[in-house]
Amino acid sequence: MKLVERFLVELSQRWREPTRPQLRIIGSAALMLQTSHVRATKDSDILETIELDADTKDRLIAIAGPRSELAIQWKMYLDIVSSGLPFLPHTPIWHPVTIPGASNAIMFDTLDVADVVVSKLKRFAANDRSDIGAMIDLELVSHSVLVERFLSAVDVFACDARAADLPRYVENLHEVERDMFGVDETIIELPDWC
Repeated sequence: MKLVERFLVELSQRWREPTRPQLRIIGSAALMLQTSHVRATKDSDILETIELDADTKDRLIAIAGPRSELAIQWKMYLDIVSSGLPFLPHTPIWHPVTIPGASNAIMFDTLDVADVVVSKLKRFAANDRSDIGAMIDLELVSHSVLVERFLSAVDVFACDARAADLPRYVENLHEVERDMFGVDETIIELPDWC
């Protein structure tokens, strides 16, 4: 069992609240929960949703946040990411995941592999590049699907303050196309009508 799975199993077993939260897992943790990919990570990113009220978020952080007993034990912590931060397609694709040994107290969904890859084009740090390369090597994301999901994310960001960062995300996509897929760069025309 992977470290992220053991961490989430213990989180679920420690959840004693009457509510049954649905945690939407993004980033490398989502990749590791859906694929054979494994790498070191210090956090398990959860997307903030309207279903996660303030009390639920506070309780989750108390149980598994950066300074929790679980974080000390597993050298991993739960991080709740604001829904406006990740570079995600208009309608992200989520997959329910069952983690062997986890209690039924928490529901876990993982972000689709292609959508995780799109989200990693924003920061595009060394670990992000490594994760993207691994998904391509495992043939879990095709070039056409990546471009389709990328364009959907561009539509989401195009008409607000985040639009200024889109040219950099396009450059990152082009690097993935050239260096990982070995294909020509897709011409991406950024909207100028906003």
